[in-house]
Amino acid sequence: MKPSPQALADRLLPLYPVLGDLPGNLLRQVLAEHARHVQVPAQQPLFTEGTPCQGFPMVLGGEVRVARGDPQGRSLELYRVGPGELCVASTSCLFGHALLVAHGHTVQPTELVLLAPEGFEQWTAAAPFRRYVFGLFADRLAELMALAEAVAFQRLDQRLAAALLGHGTVVAGTHQALADELGTVREIVTRLLRRFERAGWLRTGRERIEILDAAALRALAAGTR
Repeated sequence: MKPSPQALADRLLPLYPVLGDLPGNLLRQVLAEHARHVQVPAQQPLFTEGTPCQGFPMVLGGEVRVARGDPQGRSLELYRVGPGELCVASTSCLFGHALLVAHGHTVQPTELVLLAPEGFEQWTAAAPFRRYVFGLFADRLAELMALAEAVAFQRLDQRLAAALLGHGTVVAGTHQALADELGTVREIVTRLLRRFERAGWLRTGRERIEILDAAALRALAAGTR
């Protein structure tokens, strides 16, 4: 059963408080006329690069991975979108009336409100929402600039070490997932992990990596090793 516009508003407002600054009944009107409530299983595509944007996703729960690919099938993760966050690729596509420059798929079961382009245009006509979108757009752009710098100037072993940190003592996932995140191929990631394992920094298993020496990985990630 589709939630009512009021029910969707009640779910969205704690995550996107700026919606409370929309004038009059614009919030519920757009949700009633130009929004879809969507629940998507894990590992499902949401949008594809080179195609028109079908809407503006506002995540209620779960996570969306946004990446760029090449004809050889490799991809580089650009960012992830969680509850209360915005998708730069969708935003730029809607503002510029252009095709999508990235693809996105769900990392886990994901619930979202998909705002049609007409609804997005009505909300961005309101100054508070427009300022909010541009502010988050600027934050995402800074993250993408840092990613571009890392790809251009940081060695892959440093980037892999950094990707393994911050997840606790056990990192769940496949070598292919790490390769996708770093924009390389699985064979190179596997070779580097074996090198780290021989050094005693970690232990690999089936879809899991146990961190044994986080300090060594941190030193490598910082370029001091």
